[in-house]
Amino acid sequence: MAFTDLLDALGGVGRFQLIYTALLLLPCGLLACHTFLQNFTAAMPPHHCHRPTNHTATNDSVAWLRATVPLDQHGVPEPCQRFTEPQWALLSPNTSVRGVAMEPCREGWVYDRSIFPSTIVMEWDLVCEARTLRDLAQSIYMAGVLLGAAVFGSLADRLGRKAPLVWSYLQLAVSGAAAAYFNSFSAYCVFRFLMGMTFSGIILNSLSLVVEWMPTRGRTIAGILLGFSFTMGQLVLAGVAYLIRPWRWLQLAVSAPFLMFFLYSWWLPESSRWLLLHGKSQQAVRNLRLVAVMNGRKEEGERLTMEVVRSYIQSEFASVRTSNSILDLFRSPAVRKVTCCLMVVWFSNSVAYYGLAMDLQKFGLSVYLVQALFGVIDIPAMLAATATMIYVGRRATVASFLILAGLMVIANMFVPEDLQALRTAQAALGKGCLASSFICVYLFTGELYPTEIRQMGMGFASVHARLGGLAAPLVTTLGELSPVLPSVGFGATSVLAGLAVLCFLTETRNLPLVETIAALERRVKEDLSKDASRKSEEISLQQLGASPLKETI
Repeated sequence: MAFTDLLDALGGVGRFQLIYTALLLLPCGLLACHTFLQNFTAAMPPHHCHRPTNHTATNDSVAWLRATVPLDQHGVPEPCQRFTEPQWALLSPNTSVRGVAMEPCREGWVYDRSIFPSTIVMEWDLVCEARTLRDLAQSIYMAGVLLGAAVFGSLADRLGRKAPLVWSYLQLAVSGAAAAYFNSFSAYCVFRFLMGMTFSGIILNSLSLVVEWMPTRGRTIAGILLGFSFTMGQLVLAGVAYLIRPWRWLQLAVSAPFLMFFLYSWWLPESSRWLLLHGKSQQAVRNLRLVAVMNGRKEEGERLTMEVVRSYIQSEFASVRTSNSILDLFRSPAVRKVTCCLMVVWFSNSVAYYGLAMDLQKFGLSVYLVQALFGVIDIPAMLAATATMIYVGRRATVASFLILAGLMVIANMFVPEDLQALRTAQAALGKGCLASSFICVYLFTGELYPTEIRQMGMGFASVHARLGGLAAPLVTTLGELSPVLPSVGFGATSVLAGLAVLCFLTETRNLPLVETIAALERRVKEDLSKDASRKSEEISLQQLGASPLKETI
């Protein structure tokens, strides 16, 4: 008997699982707001040089602008240069000047505040020579996500899933409020780094708690709901950002709810799987009795004792080791193959996803509309992923979405640039496929690793996803060498990752979670034995079919 049989005996997918999953997925949805927040708080509005202070201003601001700031090839004021002396001759129609001395914007910039009344770009003048600092702030956030994946993944296997999760809620609430309060760009970057760390702590531990408290038949839906929560978070961000335009108030609005999540998370029970693995049987039994009561199985819960619980999990936990290190992800052949493949898959999925989803201003449409469209496109893609994960399997779903996304990105190279609507639509569809494969990979990874190293494995895999997030801007800069290089990079990595899934990972649909490394090795050997037997039978049937033909000849 397995631990999942015990959960089925206590009500299966009951009231406890539904409430528990909802309370964990709500914060995951709002995490999307922080990931894509700089699409709004760091938006770059149209701008031009401020008028020189050593000249007397006229009442006609349009005339002054025309005389002091040159126009680019599109007839828009240059954002980073101005005439050293006003060129009043330009106020006459059909007049142009050549060879006029230019200078950088010494007195600052004038920003168009019609859409964004304030952003970090306006507040700290992150334009022209300082333009890269805007992207640096987002890279620092992704660096925090990277470090958080390594730190919280390891801590969760040692301290449990709940403690790092509770701390992550508090850290995000405090760091988000501090980022909105302080008036220093350096302080803003520090707090964005701390917010990034909590991304991995919340996502990884929430998914593990949901998966470990969910019976086998409910895991697929629970994993997909995580993806839907992240999608809904993107839609919420579009609405909240539209209503709250000043960047400080927007930053505070998406951070304050995590204080509420911190308060109610104290009442969430720890994973009984983890408690049993670490010898805390009494607490595990108390949590299981709570599950029984909430699921309407109070009598079954009262009959639970440590001996009864051990009868369910004795065979699974017999060879477990409570002391683990990162080397456990590479020691045994089965785990090593899973780890190496997932390193490629997580990196490739992330580099393509963030390469498409960040910097929405490049599409030339309303940033609020594009944010909403990029969220909406995930819904049909995830519905399709849900159906295929349930009825076809995890491996085929992840591989097909990765390959399809890669092909869409590569095909985008052959669409003429003047067909901007078609290019945007293809990019949105590719992003939807990558979002679906991303959430499928989260669930698939949790099912591939055994319980004793699940959090460590997910944290290690997530580190490579964050490396992909850091690499995405670097791949984008390759467009300066050739416009096709970013599309080739994003598309090729997605296709290769999909092929790796098909070749090296095994299916986990409708299978109970593996608790130990030894159990995973046994399962792999059994699968190999079944495959060998099946191939032997096929060869025998082919030989039997060929024998009558030889006799006839």
